[in-house]
Amino acid sequence: KSGTKLKKLQARVLGMLSQCPANLLDPLISIYQLHTADRNYLLEHVSHLYLQGNYKEAAMLSIKLKLQPDQDVEKMCTPLLLQDKAILVEEYVAEYPELQRKLLQTLDTWCEPSFNIRDIIRPYQGLSKYKPEKFNRRVLSKLIFRLLERFNVDSALCPNVINQRHLRTLNYLFYKRFVEKTMTEENWADHIQSTVGENRWLQGHLVQSLLRHCDTRGAARWAQHCQVPPEMLPQAVAEELQKLHIQDRVEEATKVDNYEASKKKDYYQLPIPRENIHFLQTWEETLRCWEKVLQAGQVVGVDMEWKPSFGMVGKPRVALLQLALKDEVFLLDLPQLLEQAEAEGEKEKLPHFIQMLYADAAIIKLGYGMSGDLSSLAATCSALKDTEKQMQGVVDLLAVDKQVDGLSPEHSPEERGVRQPEKGLSLLVQHVLGKPLDKTEQLSNWEKRPLREEQILYAASDAYCLLEIYERLCKDPESFGLGSDLTESLMGKQSKNPRAKKQLNKQEAPSPSGQEFQGPRTEPSHPPAPISPQEFSVVCDNMLQGLGRYLRCLGVDVRLLANEDDHRKAAEIARQEGRVILTSGLPYQTLRSQVGEGRCFSVNCSQKAKEQALQVLKHFNVQVSLGDIFSRCQ
Repeated sequence: KSGTKLKKLQARVLGMLSQCPANLLDPLISIYQLHTADRNYLLEHVSHLYLQGNYKEAAMLSIKLKLQPDQDVEKMCTPLLLQDKAILVEEYVAEYPELQRKLLQTLDTWCEPSFNIRDIIRPYQGLSKYKPEKFNRRVLSKLIFRLLERFNVDSALCPNVINQRHLRTLNYLFYKRFVEKTMTEENWADHIQSTVGENRWLQGHLVQSLLRHCDTRGAARWAQHCQVPPEMLPQAVAEELQKLHIQDRVEEATKVDNYEASKKKDYYQLPIPRENIHFLQTWEETLRCWEKVLQAGQVVGVDMEWKPSFGMVGKPRVALLQLALKDEVFLLDLPQLLEQAEAEGEKEKLPHFIQMLYADAAIIKLGYGMSGDLSSLAATCSALKDTEKQMQGVVDLLAVDKQVDGLSPEHSPEERGVRQPEKGLSLLVQHVLGKPLDKTEQLSNWEKRPLREEQILYAASDAYCLLEIYERLCKDPESFGLGSDLTESLMGKQSKNPRAKKQLNKQEAPSPSGQEFQGPRTEPSHPPAPISPQEFSVVCDNMLQGLGRYLRCLGVDVRLLANEDDHRKAAEIARQEGRVILTSGLPYQTLRSQVGEGRCFSVNCSQKAKEQALQVLKHFNVQVSLGDIFSRCQ
């Protein structure tokens, strides 16, 4: 059809679009060529839907017909936000940068401290599905930051929400320094200066906070340090500022240094000399580092540092990569090295080395919470986004931490019930090595150069302590409530790479000091008699759900633990229903002692489900026929 006949058909179908399922919109628009219809007529129809209170339908039809440039973005999006349809709002502006900016400016205006948010709500009092609890400054702030990141818009467009976020950061920094007292003076000053800058509004709040937490002299000293203009200071603080002399600041700094020095004896200390910590900023230095690190059989403690985001937009970008060996620690200045490589036209150079390290099964990489580190590494350099999928030969001590008994050999039994003030890696270091890490530099500005001496020592300690924990746990796992064959469990994620086999015996794990710890040896046994999948029943631990589904496809009787289930539930099910437990890593130590001999099997977690299934079938001599495949309900 064409001409008048087509227009009549278009008018008829347009009236039906708001009632039809969403998946039919595109085909109907295409069949009836609605993109060719009179634009004013389409806008009038959408306006009619809007006036009837069909806001969602009006927005969806506008998106499909690309009518947004001719509409008022604030008018169209406000009722959607009141109904908690932020995703639809994002879709509405997705293809139009100008509308994105207008929407962000509108949302930022709503976040202005003097703005009454009820003024927006008033015209929509009778709105169906209105969710007032989802419409407040905090929710709007989160939405603005999400949109800024998604559409890559300059945050300067939203000064109100940025100022509010900086103010929360300012309050948090005062809490850390003056209430919790866990942040060093230098650290605190760095962050205060980068947060406040020359923003007069924030400088005013800084002065008010200083007067709440310090005496007049202290407020004057910090106002001077943070370069607050004298005209913004109360008279008493301004007068005190004039009396301050450099000598006063030197004496104050000396007191702080003495306090820090006396505190060090209570914390973990690096066992290597300071000259063995190398801060690397050039490729020549870095290549010498890689020659030492990329050696088969090497054990490497890996850690990363980045500037705290305090809730600002985007994922953190790694500012420092630490690699610890037995005798030395390398601190790689990632921003500088990446910039240098790009200037030389070799920007893949650094990612290539990092990928080689993580993919080499013959090198043991020790980390703590590796997933978060690798996520930040991928945000820093897009070429590294698949590193986590390719990594082999890694031991994440965060997983070990969950199994470690809180009583270390140095602690008396009376201390078992005492709540530790430490947490995370610091607590693990305390349990295993006797003293916690000094975390006062954790919230440093890691992007600022040069790094302070305290930052360098902190960064080196964070990576090196992983080597000492690993060595200690391998030597004496039972003292920490771990199974005697911990070594084999830790090495369970090693690849079948021939190079790895050459370097590492299945029952041996090298320590940082080059010693080898003997793990248990399994006596050879005769293979079991062949059975069919129908006769084989298993319970899969919650980290092996993919394996469980694959075995079920082959006709095996499988029960899967849910994500929230405790590992010990597998032993309970196995005993009640006569099933074999399939698990991996450290839970194997606990579970195998709770069931009969040969009724618990440890699977290699680094393999794909198909490879794991073949490993299980071979071990238990399960013979699969064509008739077994899909013989059970999936």
